[in-house]
Amino acid sequence: MDMRPSTVRADLLRRSAPAQAMDCGTHILEILSDLGDALDTAAVIERFKAVLGLMGADAGVFLSFIRDDATRTSYRWILACDPLWSVEYASKGWHERDPWLRHAIHGTEPVRDTELSILPDEQDFVNASAALGFASAVIAPAPSSAGSSRVGMLCLGSYSVGFFNGERYAKVRILARALAMELHRWLLQSMRMDLLARTRITSAELDLLRHEEAGHTSKLIGATLNIEAKTVDCRFQRLNAKLDAPDRRSAARIARLYGLL
Repeated sequence: MDMRPSTVRADLLRRSAPAQAMDCGTHILEILSDLGDALDTAAVIERFKAVLGLMGADAGVFLSFIRDDATRTSYRWILACDPLWSVEYASKGWHERDPWLRHAIHGTEPVRDTELSILPDEQDFVNASAALGFASAVIAPAPSSAGSSRVGMLCLGSYSVGFFNGERYAKVRILARALAMELHRWLLQSMRMDLLARTRITSAELDLLRHEEAGHTSKLIGATLNIEAKTVDCRFQRLNAKLDAPDRRSAARIARLYGLL
């Protein structure tokens, strides 16, 4: 049997590849399990970049989309890519011409960029993103119980065209889905804490919003709390102002979208 050095090295590499792949996946899962305990965005980005490195990706972005009502939409990013990408995204209004986000709003399964149907007005976004680390990409939606009103979108990118093709995609797809959901969970918790700190909503006010969600009238709420109906209305007015909501139904919707209820 010919066991020349080059043959021995090749044989060892073939034998160790599955073990290395398993170690890589295990390491990624360990990082993901720790992500929820990150104290701030910087710590999340550090973990995000570590996962990208283990997966061999060059860039990553997570976008959270919340539609408060018909006229107000909020976007938040966690970036592990060239900062110019987010600058271009905001300045050029790409949220209206983003095929990745369009897929995340309407779909639930991870896909490669080559599987998306690109509309004519989305081509500039695709070209610019390719030059900034997303020549090849995997898009993983992070759906929620709020449906299309609150979604997350993870995109993993590579400067190499076709990087995510082949056998590697089966594992990348699973890990991308897990990463997307953990980033979505952390960001929602962060947004919830920010809203609570900014508005100083009390537990009693949250109880009022739960009554509103249940469809209770001011009279019924007042009877439950042993106060007058007009007092309930006054409390809702203060609560609406805190949440910058036009009415109590919208206030309850915003509270639900941001994880207060």
